[in-house]
Parts: sequence; C-alpha cells; structure tokens
Amino acid sequence: MALGAEDLWREALALPEVQRANLAADLLVSLDGPLADDPTAVRATWAEEIARGARRPIVGDVDTKWSTVRQSLADELAR
Repeated sequence: MALGAEDLWREALALPEVQRANLAADLLVSLDGPLADDPTAVRATWAEEIARGARRPIVGDVDTKWSTVRQSLADELAR
C-alpha cells in the first residue's frame, strides 16, 4: 500500500533529528538535478551563490542592519 504525502510527512517528522536532516539534504539535492553529483559543479554553484550574496549589500540590493544603524547615527549627528 502506497503512502500518501501526509503519511510520509508524519513518518519523516517522527525520525530522529540526524535522520531528518539527512533526508532533508537528500531531498534538496534531488531537486538540483544530475549536476548535484559532480563535486566541481557543486563547488562552482556555491562559489557563484556566495559571490552573489556578497555583492548584494555593496550594490544596495539588500537592507542590512548596518545601513539602518548608519542612518540612525547620521540622523543623531544631524540634530
């Protein structure tokens, strides 16, 4: 008898933490497609993601806590 998605979800949540983490990682990798098995491709993909994340605050694409603090300080100094 095949399990439904809800039954699978309940069974997965009942697993010990380490097994749930491994299952989650395996499921995420399965979404990446065949390149996920190629260590060079995985490293290149992560390098691109890290570079993209590092550029975001520089180009103003993300509101960082520092920008909020900097603005508060500037407002205080302007008074």
